[in-house]
Amino acid sequence: MTTVRTTTATATTGMRGRPTARPGPRAWAALVVAEAKMVVRDTAGLVMPFGMPVLILVMYGISDATRIVVPDSGGRTAFDVFVVPVVLAIVVGIIGVINMPSFLASYRRTGVLKRLSVTPASPAMVLVAQVVVSAAQTALGVALALVVATAAFDATMPASPTAALGVLALCATAMYAVGMLVAAVSPTPNAALAIGLVVFFAFGATGGMFGEVSNLPEPVARVGEALPFGASVQALGDAWAGQPVEASHLVALGGTVVVCSLVAARFFRWT
Repeated sequence: MTTVRTTTATATTGMRGRPTARPGPRAWAALVVAEAKMVVRDTAGLVMPFGMPVLILVMYGISDATRIVVPDSGGRTAFDVFVVPVVLAIVVGIIGVINMPSFLASYRRTGVLKRLSVTPASPAMVLVAQVVVSAAQTALGVALALVVATAAFDATMPASPTAALGVLALCATAMYAVGMLVAAVSPTPNAALAIGLVVFFAFGATGGMFGEVSNLPEPVARVGEALPFGASVQALGDAWAGQPVEASHLVALGGTVVVCSLVAARFFRWT
């Protein structure tokens, strides 16, 4: 009897003392593939960031007003320095503010995150995998928009490609931070979708998605430039025209990243 107890105690101690195996590269790859499959199966979430920007490109591309050359832009037109930045901001905004939060809220609602918390695979792995898949989806959406813009409407690439790429990366980070905040405060997937839609269209309406911000009342236009969508459009427009990107727009995007990330971390619930 004593021998059995000793053996059991030794086995228990060994199990407790043995370090928990951490997920390796194969586990990470499998999770990213699984997230990608979930995104592909979500037809509406897949079509919106690809279809809506192309539709907006076509709507603006057939208008003669967008063919006016913008001063001090190296011969670029309003289509280049306004329409293309708006479309790129739409791609990033839909994926970051609408799609990603609904997935995370759905996982929390169905208990996926809670189940992962008792396995070597941390729930945070789902977040990382979702960001990776969202980044890939964003890259595809941006590439598609640029191909359509250049092939169908003779759009010109940015005069400052490095600045444009940096602004686009900061824009994506800001939109993802907003999306994390939406996921943090949304009790259900439907709530996440509804809040994401409201936030996205509020950003877009004040940031130039439905027309130039000069047509808006000045106070509204100023607020719009301080929000992620408007700041992204203005900063991308400067990069496209070869003009220095205004520091205020970069500060607005950086501030969004910091504030939304901190608030989301404070209120996000894994279960």
